[in-house]
Amino acid sequence: MVEDAADPGPERSSIEHVLRTETPHVLGALVRRFGRFELAEEAVQEALLVAHRRWTQDRIPDEPRSWLIRVGYRKMIDQLRSEQAARRREADSARADPVLVDPTQPGPAVVGHDDSLDLLLLCCHPALSEASQVALTLRAVGGLTTAEIAHAYGTTETTMGTRISRAKQALRRAGARFEIRDADDALARTTAVMRVLYLIYNEGYTATSGEHLTRTDLSSEAIRLARMLRALLPADPEATGLLALMLLTEARRQARTDPEADLVLLADQDRSRWDGRQIAEGRDLIEGAWALSRVGPYQLQAAIAAVHVQSPSATETDWPQIAALYLWLEHLQPTAPVRLSRVVAVGQAFGPRRGLALLDELHREHALGDDPLVTHRAHAVRAHLLEQLGEVERARAEFHAAANLTTNDIERRYLLRRAEGADP
Repeated sequence: MVEDAADPGPERSSIEHVLRTETPHVLGALVRRFGRFELAEEAVQEALLVAHRRWTQDRIPDEPRSWLIRVGYRKMIDQLRSEQAARRREADSARADPVLVDPTQPGPAVVGHDDSLDLLLLCCHPALSEASQVALTLRAVGGLTTAEIAHAYGTTETTMGTRISRAKQALRRAGARFEIRDADDALARTTAVMRVLYLIYNEGYTATSGEHLTRTDLSSEAIRLARMLRALLPADPEATGLLALMLLTEARRQARTDPEADLVLLADQDRSRWDGRQIAEGRDLIEGAWALSRVGPYQLQAAIAAVHVQSPSATETDWPQIAALYLWLEHLQPTAPVRLSRVVAVGQAFGPRRGLALLDELHREHALGDDPLVTHRAHAVRAHLLEQLGEVERARAEFHAAANLTTNDIERRYLLRRAEGADP
């Protein structure tokens, strides 16, 4: 795997993929061992820089995770030693631990242990606020940028950066480790983990910004971690519902763009391109979750996705059932994205005029169109409904407004094309 000087692209891409994949495992291993999240993150970043430099000159080692953990240990030792004069705890730890005293000794590789879920649980520590739990996990495990997390929360990048920094400081003050102390703590943390995985998957399925519609690295990682969570909690219907939702949604990925990489709406997708294996697995999962007789938001969303994928064509979709499921979901989770999705379902089930009336009602009662989580989508939904009613000029203005607000290039291209009156 020595880099070819004439074509360094594939090798560099492979290195970056390995580093991205292994980073959560390495960070989790260091935090589990030393209990210092912020210092561990700094050590991991230094290890990544060393790895990129050396692997580019030589090759990727056979056990990259082990290699990274060993280098991270060395960096962590250096950082702890620099604090020993001021911090008695680290000095005592160093004297008692031969790995800290003698950095020539190999640190444990922990290759056989997957620390990703442990790291998720740590990031959902009860010492953190709910918002900080999600933000820190997206940053540490999901690999999202601060800007992407800020978009998911409808806030500014500066505000989100401050929140993440304070979360790390809070973990340090709490001396946080991986332990789950009681059943209530476990429930709260797993609920937060599910929410985090849901956000990571959504960012992967429709990227916040950039020239690509999706980020398969994020959605694949979310699915992998959701499988792990369900394996740990087989009797939790929401853990099963979350995995089912991801699979049923992911099954449509290949049909979402055409050969020119332009966006294709659900109604116009070639359903033969949907992944039958993922659909079958997702449907089996949601049917099993329903049998557990405790309904939650992820199960309801999975049920909605199942109605879509089981319909042989767009015209045969059971939109009244979808609208009813969204109403149920809104009672459990009254958020802007859920409300806007119900508008779409009502418009499809009962006509565009009903959809517009509901959109206006929700805007009056909840300022739906001003919510930063759905602002550009609210304009797009209104545009589609107006277009169906033949109000072309108003629809065109709404398409333009939506295009000006999105930061995803493919979505913007689609919206401008609709604004210009071209076919989707």
